[in-house]
Amino acid sequence: MTRGQVGLKPQKSLKQNRGQRARIAGRRGEWVAAFWLMAKGWRIIGFRYRTPQAEIDLVARKGAILILVEVKRRRTLAEAISAVSPDQLSRLRRAGDGIAARLMAKQAGANALAVRLDLIALAPKRLPRHIEGAWPDL
Repeated sequence: MTRGQVGLKPQKSLKQNRGQRARIAGRRGEWVAAFWLMAKGWRIIGFRYRTPQAEIDLVARKGAILILVEVKRRRTLAEAISAVSPDQLSRLRRAGDGIAARLMAKQAGANALAVRLDLIALAPKRLPRHIEGAWPDL
């Protein structure tokens, strides 16, 4: 080691820094989406609900409707809306089926719940856009 390098930790790569910033921005976006839903009367049941197939960003309930929410944050709302790939949508649908079944089994009276897969699109300096039933056939 040369002088001045004693005890220095290796710097993170640019890729690691970008990934960390993206995760932090994603978490912030999930909180923004959760507050947006709560302002509309939804009760948040869970954040980042993991399954073997995928992770559902938010799970919320209002009356007889249970929603599984994918949150996308991009530079524009249009980019956020189109950001879900067909492969990701397939994983979300499979995960949604399993989550809905588990939640319905745990909650009293949940058998009568309608389950929906929604999208909340976020972009800087824009209000969130909640697209109900963004992908039918859940």
